[in-house]
Amino acid sequence: MNKAVFLDRDGVINEVLSDRVKFVNHPSQLYLLEGAAKAVSLLYNKGFTIFVVTNQGGVGLGYMKEEMLQRIHQKMIKEIEQEGGRIHEVAYCAHAPYAGCSCRKPEPGMITALAEKNGINLEHSYMIGDRDVDILAGKSAGAKTILIGSADHGADYCFDTLLEAACWIIKKEENPV
Repeated sequence: MNKAVFLDRDGVINEVLSDRVKFVNHPSQLYLLEGAAKAVSLLYNKGFTIFVVTNQGGVGLGYMKEEMLQRIHQKMIKEIEQEGGRIHEVAYCAHAPYAGCSCRKPEPGMITALAEKNGINLEHSYMIGDRDVDILAGKSAGAKTILIGSADHGADYCFDTLLEAACWIIKKEENPV
């Protein structure tokens, strides 16, 4: 079975609630965080399958059409590919918050469905996010969890950036103790 890294999108790969952009509702509002594309490239080139799992309730609330969300993801994928990385698949929950679906994080539905579909061993995989819902989803799915940021959400590990987390994962894979 394969190993994977599941990445939240907003706040992990791209800016959100920053000086430049509040929410990403159009491709022109997508700004990759410094080092994010390099991080994906490093992980991909070390044999990890990379997935993005993201709550996008703005679709369910009517702030954005699903077609626009697809264009945003296409831009993100293209920018990451330009740095040598590859995102295998993007899964998203377009339901409105509190819709009660099984795909919206903190539920593990997106992660477990991708793992089953792609033969992923969740015990040897990571969920990286910046909020409690990401960590809860990763833990419920059975993956190791990494928090990007300084808040304490019960993650297994914590780093300031996705690049720092990627470098640590690679070092850990090369020197398992």
